Amino acid sequence: MIEFKKGGPFGSPFLFLILQIQTLMEFKIYCAGKFLISDKKLNITNPYSGEFFAHTWLGNKDILERAILAALEAEPLLKSYPVYKKYAALKYIAHQLEIHTDDFAEILCLESGKPIRYAKGEVNRAIQTFTIAAEESKRIPGEHLSLDWTAAGENKEGWVKHFPIGLVAGISPFNFPLNLAVHKIAPAIAAGCPIILKPSSSTPLSTLKLAEIIHQSGLPEGSVSIIPMDRPTGNLLVTDDRVKLLSFTGSPAVGWEMKKNAGKKKLVLELGGNAGVIVSESADIDQAVNRCLLGGFAYSGQVCIHTQRIYVQTSVYQAFLDKFLPLVNQLNSGDPLDEKTEISSMIDEENALRVEKWVKEAKDDGAKILCGGKRSGSTYTPTVLNQTKAQMKVCSQEVFGPVVTLEPYNTFEEAIELVNDSRYGLQAGIFTNSINEMNLAFHQLNVGGVIINDVPTFRVDHMPYGGVKDSGTGREGVKYTMMHMMETKLLVKNKF
Repeated sequence: MIEFKKGGPFGSPFLFLILQIQTLMEFKIYCAGKFLISDKKLNITNPYSGEFFAHTWLGNKDILERAILAALEAEPLLKSYPVYKKYAALKYIAHQLEIHTDDFAEILCLESGKPIRYAKGEVNRAIQTFTIAAEESKRIPGEHLSLDWTAAGENKEGWVKHFPIGLVAGISPFNFPLNLAVHKIAPAIAAGCPIILKPSSSTPLSTLKLAEIIHQSGLPEGSVSIIPMDRPTGNLLVTDDRVKLLSFTGSPAVGWEMKKNAGKKKLVLELGGNAGVIVSESADIDQAVNRCLLGGFAYSGQVCIHTQRIYVQTSVYQAFLDKFLPLVNQLNSGDPLDEKTEISSMIDEENALRVEKWVKEAKDDGAKILCGGKRSGSTYTPTVLNQTKAQMKVCSQEVFGPVVTLEPYNTFEEAIELVNDSRYGLQAGIFTNSINEMNLAFHQLNVGGVIINDVPTFRVDHMPYGGVKDSGTGREGVKYTMMHMMETKLLVKNKF
């Protein structure tokens, strides 16, 4: 674990930490059971301090080819790999993550600017994901079919089994650099597929740290490779026909372009959204306020299911507003390594500038800033807007920042139309105590998941997770990812 000291000859505690870490944090590419370097170093910067604090390397085409060939060689072994060995490897990884939770949380905090309280939560979710994958490795479904429903099927029976699809490529984003990568790695191991993961070049360290654990898990060489790459090299994972499934989490523009170039391989795309929340007059307003506070501003809103658009029934709108705004203004902003910090820097200043621009555009077009709306470097203050219009970027696009819009509505049907008026459809949150409204929301909202009496930001790691429209295709959640990573095969034979 990194040792933290207060003050010292270097000035601020954080600067001392950065200077101390510079000589410590070095991570190598993990390629088919080997730790390598390349000819191109990748420096990693802490978003909060702006200081370089670690480095790794970018994999080149030769390293990627080495990983692909090793993965193809491992395919037959993994296809017949005993369940008890997969289970043991997955449980080992989960246990080691648990032992080293603080180490991983500190790396996440430093590479992403994620407040340490949320970084620890992400590590705990990664532990759960590997644990779930261990259990699901024992439950790969099969089916017996009676075929004598017609005369042609008399004296015949069918057996359905699911076989590993082959080499999987995973491309993971910066915002949950550990757990969203694990949502590709763990199901691949459980399904019996080799996987090559390209982590975000901004935040690759937690997955490279994870590689050290995977290396000791007993899995065959070639089962897992974790290789930071530039975009041209990473694009080879999209176009190479030896890759049988591509799992990508990121922006819609990049994801749909990948779909065009992916050839015949299967795709699972999780492409984000601008999630809506409906607060009915029948709801517990205090509960809705507290959950929307977390959903709107945790990790500065850099969450695919970030609570972005809040619609509150007119009769309780002012009561919600009066409770919500003071809590937003009281959020603790500061050093992400401080346990008290709730808001810190965004991933970089470029994204903070983008959010600042979008809010200004909305204000210039008539929106009202109820609180926040200020930027300092890569930090943007928690911001609430109202009097917005559907075409404004803060409403129509994925803001991916600490900004929410808060608007009144009259009827529940109107609120459903407002949420559906979006190019996205990942998840939606509904606060209501009316069974009729719950049912109406579930049947009429055009999203992948409807969360009752909680925010759309809610996710546990075994539930199906994914969206419709520009939010992507396919479903994550360990069991559901595993089913994408397998092909269904039918055996028909005589009964006797």
